[in-house]
Amino acid sequence: SVPEWDLEKCVQCNRCSLVCPHAAIRPYLVTADEKAKAPADFKTKKAIGKGLEDYEFRIQVSPLDCYSCSACVNACPAQALTMKPLETQRHESVDWDYAQTLPEKHTTLDKFSVKGSQFHQPLLEFNGACAGCTETAYMKILTQLFGPRMIVANATGCTQAWGSAMPSIPYTTNCEGFGPAWSNSVFEDNAEFALGMSLSMEQQRDAIRIKSEELLGLTDGALHDAIKAWIDSIGVANEGEVTEGISRTYIKELMAAHLTGRAADLQKEILAHKEHIIKKTIWMYGGDGWAYDIGYGGLDHVLAMNANVNIMLVDTEVYSNTGGQSSKATPIGAVAQFAASGRKFNKKDLGRLLMTYGHIYIAQVALGADPNQLIKAIKEAEAYNGPSIIIAYAPCINHGIKGGMGNAQHEMKRAVDCGYWHLYRYNPLFKEEGKNPFILDSKEPQQSFREYLMGETRYAALTRTFPDIAEELFAKAEEFAKKKYETYKELADK
Repeated sequence: SVPEWDLEKCVQCNRCSLVCPHAAIRPYLVTADEKAKAPADFKTKKAIGKGLEDYEFRIQVSPLDCYSCSACVNACPAQALTMKPLETQRHESVDWDYAQTLPEKHTTLDKFSVKGSQFHQPLLEFNGACAGCTETAYMKILTQLFGPRMIVANATGCTQAWGSAMPSIPYTTNCEGFGPAWSNSVFEDNAEFALGMSLSMEQQRDAIRIKSEELLGLTDGALHDAIKAWIDSIGVANEGEVTEGISRTYIKELMAAHLTGRAADLQKEILAHKEHIIKKTIWMYGGDGWAYDIGYGGLDHVLAMNANVNIMLVDTEVYSNTGGQSSKATPIGAVAQFAASGRKFNKKDLGRLLMTYGHIYIAQVALGADPNQLIKAIKEAEAYNGPSIIIAYAPCINHGIKGGMGNAQHEMKRAVDCGYWHLYRYNPLFKEEGKNPFILDSKEPQQSFREYLMGETRYAALTRTFPDIAEELFAKAEEFAKKKYETYKELADK
């Protein structure tokens, strides 16, 4: 079964697209001319939002790429999606093919918003992850925000397994041929691997800066202005986002210029490496097995430096790829391989450990609980000129969620509402402004912690296999979660 869109009920929030693990459902803005050329059943409605007055709106499903997880249906606040038998939706393939020909629309919508982000092409699509996987949704969002200038250093694990299922690869390119440059490293050295990429990019871009400064004195007119604007943009706040247009103008003017002598030599040398003019964004990507355990030494070492690298850590609380073994991210009482009678120790609080350095941007997020907080954290992390890490809660098929992985986004919300998982941001820049660098985005826990645990097989199974110790471990887990929240509250109130 696949989702069918009801345009009458749709409120155009784009939540369905945001949470889809496989990019099989997407929103489109359609002009009057495009609507006239569309297939007969390509139905649309008037687009809602400032700056969208000239467009029609449509949610388009790819029935042959959908995994039937129903994550989009469960995320829709207006019940505008209904799962229907595939045979009744096959005709949507024609509409999907047409939708792929529609160009992206340049609007005034904020790219760093739930609605605005989803009008950007996902450059991760149709991966081979489990239906309903939450890891893929995080990376898909990253590619929508930064994909054309993004370099990914992927640690071995689930993220690498579904990210490189040869002979195909789910990372793709936009209409200009740009997309994430992806590479994979082993568990133990992914952080060092990404650091090498970062140092290489900085060195090559610095070489272009030196040549550009020399060329500046040998030119005039539009090219001179473009070079100066590019040089002045280096090192500004949020450089990657602010200067992409400036960099494109520089490349365009440089390619069009007719130069002679030394200026022509510099022109040739710079154009030979023009891919480094636009600032790249480098993202390490991996799970808790890498970041909390096997690769922790390298991760700690790189973060202790001041390299401008970003990390998206998807925390499934087990070694997902190899069968659900216990990691240092596995909480008290959870059943996992090598912890059949429930883990007896507290989960490592990686974020709080890294706060002791004082110069690292750190955020803890959960897409299904607060997507706005997630996108805000991503924006702040990428803009931060230094190391940053986003610890993202990622419910996994190994958790045994009641109702299946289609409810994984709701499970994230339940985890935050009961105090099992906490949302926060730690931004060192606030210290320079005399403000508290720690912002607690979670509210006081209101829901039942115990009910949350019983909604997942990894906890509920302990009451059947080891009932004599289950109650003791669950009580410890709840007490630990309460103390952790109190600690975060103290940090926020300083």
